[in-house]
Amino acid sequence: MDRKEMFSAHINDGYLCKGESIILGGAMLDGVPVANAHVKVPLKTMNRHGLIAGATGTGKTKTLQVVSEQLSRLGVPVLLMDVKGDLSGIAMPGQEKPFITERHAKIGLPYMVGGSPVELLTISKQEGVRLRATISEFGPVLLSRILDLNDTQGGVLSVIFKYCDDKKMPLLDLKDIKKAIQFVTEEGKAEMEREYGKISPASTGIILRKLIEMEQQDAELFFGEKSFDIADLMRRDRNGNGYVNIVRLTDIQDRPKLFSTFMLCLLAEVYDTMPEIGDPEKPELVIFIDEAHLVFDQASKALLSEIETIIKLIRSKGVGVFFVTQNPMDVPNEVLAQLGLKIQHALRAFTAIDRQAIKLTAENFPLSDYYKTDETLTSLGIGEALVTALNEKGIPTPLAATMMRAPMSRMDILSQAEIDSLNRSSDLVRKYSEVIDRESAFEILSGKIEAVRKQAEEEAASKEREKERWGRGGRSSSGSSGRGSVLRNPVVKVLTSATFIRGVFGIMKKVIKL
Repeated sequence: MDRKEMFSAHINDGYLCKGESIILGGAMLDGVPVANAHVKVPLKTMNRHGLIAGATGTGKTKTLQVVSEQLSRLGVPVLLMDVKGDLSGIAMPGQEKPFITERHAKIGLPYMVGGSPVELLTISKQEGVRLRATISEFGPVLLSRILDLNDTQGGVLSVIFKYCDDKKMPLLDLKDIKKAIQFVTEEGKAEMEREYGKISPASTGIILRKLIEMEQQDAELFFGEKSFDIADLMRRDRNGNGYVNIVRLTDIQDRPKLFSTFMLCLLAEVYDTMPEIGDPEKPELVIFIDEAHLVFDQASKALLSEIETIIKLIRSKGVGVFFVTQNPMDVPNEVLAQLGLKIQHALRAFTAIDRQAIKLTAENFPLSDYYKTDETLTSLGIGEALVTALNEKGIPTPLAATMMRAPMSRMDILSQAEIDSLNRSSDLVRKYSEVIDRESAFEILSGKIEAVRKQAEEEAASKEREKERWGRGGRSSSGSSGRGSVLRNPVVKVLTSATFIRGVFGIMKKVIKL
C-alpha cells in the first residue's frame, strides 16, 4: 500500500459515520484532493460545539453556509449571527458555475442547488422578526454581569428587583428599571429602608449611569414586549427542513455592548428554557456566532465566566454553539477547550506576532504523520481548511487538510425586494411586530410620585391657610394669641409635624396619643 492509499484509509477510518452526517469536502494530501476520502462530521456530535476560523477572504462565510444548509436539510434548525450581512443568500438556490463543477469533480461529490427556509431576525432598526426580552426575564444576576457591577452594586440591583416584584410592578423595559432606581433613591427612600434596609445612593447612581450607557447603544429596542419565544427558533417547514434563523446585525458593529448583551441573554434563555435530553441523535438547535471577537473583546470577567459555564452545560440540552472568527486566539482558552469541531482556514504570517500566533494555533490540532501543521496553515488556498472533529464515539478524528464543498445556496446577499418579500410572507414578523407597552413599573411609580407631590402641595396649602387663620384671630382668654399658645404647646407641635410626615411619606406607624 503506497502513501496515498494509506492516507485514504486513514481518513476513511477516522471519519467513518454510520448515521447521518455533515459532509464538508474531500481530504487533500500534498495539496491535492484524494479520491473518495471525504471529511464527514457525525450529526449527533454537532451539539459538541465548534470553531470556524481563518483570515479575511479565506472562505469562512462559505463554510458557514455549507454547514448551515446541510443541517437544515437534515431537519436541524439553525440560528446565525450575521454581522457582515452576507448570509441572507441561504434562502435562495445557488447557480452552478464551471469552477464549482470542477471543484466537486476533484472531491468526488455531485453538486446540487437549493435554498433553505429562512427567517430574518433583528434587534435593531432593520426590518425583520423583532427580538425582545423584558428586564424581568433578564433578571438581576444577568443584568449585573452585563453592566459589570461589583457585588455591592449587584446586591442593590437585586433588592430593587425584589421590591418591584413584591409590589407587583413589572419591569419590562429600560424606562421601568430607571424609574424604579429613581424612586427608591428619592421619593420611596424611607419606605425602601424600612422594608428592605438602606441602599447606597452612590451604588444606584453607578447603576443608572451604566444603564444610560447601554441605552445609548439602542438597547431600548431589545428590552420590552412582546418577548421572543425560544420555541420559534425550533421550527421546521412542511418538508421537514429546519429553519435557518438569521439575526441581521450589520448596523450594530459599533455597539459591542448591545451585541454581547443580546448574545448572553439568548444563550441563557435557550439554556433555561430547553429540557435536559443528554446526547440526542441530532441536535435540537445549532447556533453560529459570526465575528465572535465582538463578544469576547468587550466581555468582563464575569461575562466570560458566564459564557464558559453555559457552553459547558448547554450541550446536554441538544444545542451546539459555533464561534466564527479570524483567529482562534480571539476565543478564550477556557471556551476553546470545549469545542469539538475545528475548521481552520488559512492564516497569514506578515509579522513576528502573526508567526507566533500560527505556532500557537497549530498546537490546538492533533499531531499528524501527513502534515506539518504550522506550514499547512499558511499554504491553504481559498475554500480549503484544516479539519478535526469528534467521531460518533466522541474521539477526535485525524487532522485533514480539506477542499471544502461549495454551498448549494446563493453565494451572495438577497436584494432589498427579496428581503421585503421574505418578511411579508413571515408569520413571525406579524407575530412580533406589535409593540406592547402595558402598565408597568414606570407608569405605577410615576403615578405614585405624582400622588405624593399633589398630597405634599395640599398639605403645604393647608398649613398656609392654618397660619393665616391664626394670624387673623385675637388673643386667647389667657391673654396670649391663639397661634402662639398652640406653637408653645409641645404635644400639638409634635402632632402637627407627625401628620405632615405621615401624609407625605407614609412612614409613621405609631399613633400619638394626647
